[in-house]
Amino acid sequence: MDSAPTPTPLDDDARYLALCTRDARFDGRFFTGVTSTGIYCRPVCAVRTPRRANCRFFDHAAQAERAGFRPCMRCRPELAPLSRTWSSQDAAELLVQHASRLLDDPAHWLGEDGPAMQRLAARLGVSDRHLRRVFEARLGVSPLQVLHTRRLLAAKQLLTDTRLPITAVAQAAGFASLRRFNAALRERYGLSPMALRRGGELPANGRAIALGWRPPLDAPALLRFLADRLLPGVDAIDITALRYWRTLRLNVGGTEHHGWFGLQFEPARQRVWLHASDSLLPALPALIWRVRALCDLDADPQAIDAVLGAHFPGGTALRVPGAVDGFELAVRAVLGQQVTVAAARTLAGRLVTRFGELIDTPDPTLNRMFPTPQSLAGADPDALGSLGIVRQRQSAIRALAEAVASGVLDLGPHADPVATTAALQALPGIGAWTAQYIAMRALRWPDAWPAGDIALHNALQLSGSPRERERACEALAQPWRPWRSYAVLRTWAGFYQPTPHHL
Repeated sequence: MDSAPTPTPLDDDARYLALCTRDARFDGRFFTGVTSTGIYCRPVCAVRTPRRANCRFFDHAAQAERAGFRPCMRCRPELAPLSRTWSSQDAAELLVQHASRLLDDPAHWLGEDGPAMQRLAARLGVSDRHLRRVFEARLGVSPLQVLHTRRLLAAKQLLTDTRLPITAVAQAAGFASLRRFNAALRERYGLSPMALRRGGELPANGRAIALGWRPPLDAPALLRFLADRLLPGVDAIDITALRYWRTLRLNVGGTEHHGWFGLQFEPARQRVWLHASDSLLPALPALIWRVRALCDLDADPQAIDAVLGAHFPGGTALRVPGAVDGFELAVRAVLGQQVTVAAARTLAGRLVTRFGELIDTPDPTLNRMFPTPQSLAGADPDALGSLGIVRQRQSAIRALAEAVASGVLDLGPHADPVATTAALQALPGIGAWTAQYIAMRALRWPDAWPAGDIALHNALQLSGSPRERERACEALAQPWRPWRSYAVLRTWAGFYQPTPHHL
């Protein structure tokens, strides 16, 4: 990935000021350990502000826990936005960033500790010893301690917000056994699972889960983008009420979960409430991870605006909508080639009706799952053609489905964006625009840039032949790296203003 300035580190006095003002822009960027209570908090915690002399500041929750602090039961550190620094000139720092993002993902929590660390190191192309040495040097904690913190905070959330049996909580949080789970809770927090669960009766389906973000975030704009691409039977949106809900299939640790979830945005308090069907609760950590990606809740507007602000004034609150299913997003991107958004939505709706699995939900408008890669890989061309999908798109969808079903192609947020976009373009019927769009939304690549997009050319006031416009588009966007995906959204929304240098 390309180099770019990382967010300016905060000194302790600046952190204390953010703590005093409960500034949500810094939520997740640091945690405060209070020596008089032995508890660590988010900067937005509503408790009385501790004295400066009693505060210790940490970049990561794992650092606070290693220092002997327990998570606050009120502000709940497990709900804080995650850190998403995307690049650095320093190779060791870059390694820590990539490893931390993998450790944030519940898909990497499963299994015995030793093999889990070995798999992580192998994926990053280093030895587990080197990875441990770099983490200790940079953060003062090991990658295994970061993993334990993620698991424990996820378990704390499941115990607090769901009625799942404790054995199911331990499994969902990635613990190999109930015995290890109990021991870890007692060692780190001094509490048993039942002690953490105390706090009154939960509703039948558990309570809504609050997910935070760093302001600003334009929730109506995010929902309008999704509403334009709404897929009847799969998702539903009420922009006025700031609500979104949909069906979903999740595969976690080889177990498939089917169900639905709903989101209710509360912009005044910088949070979105997540409701989920009982069938998805055993996969709640993975669901939360996907919802955060869908709504781009972990974006850092300050870091992005430091690069884009001069050229896109007024666009700070826009987020890049992600996807809860990379394969679904990729198929819909293929269907959207050279047609309007409305036409692509119509074709996707027909595909769901023909190949999507039926599902029962409390909302009769949500009754279908998006088709699996296996079902589309074996789809009859005549059946696809009867839906109005032209032959070139048929070939692209089937090739895409075969590549995903066989495991050859990874469309998850940890896939290498350069290698994956190249692999996508090697498939029949998938060009650079489609590959970049998939990278922007499914791979969560902040630097995707569909340089051939006509809407970008028009908004950026480019002229000449298509090839000349594409070259000019690519050159114009170089100063916006590594946040060009955000520049795409801001350009489409009409926020681009050329500076004298760009005129």
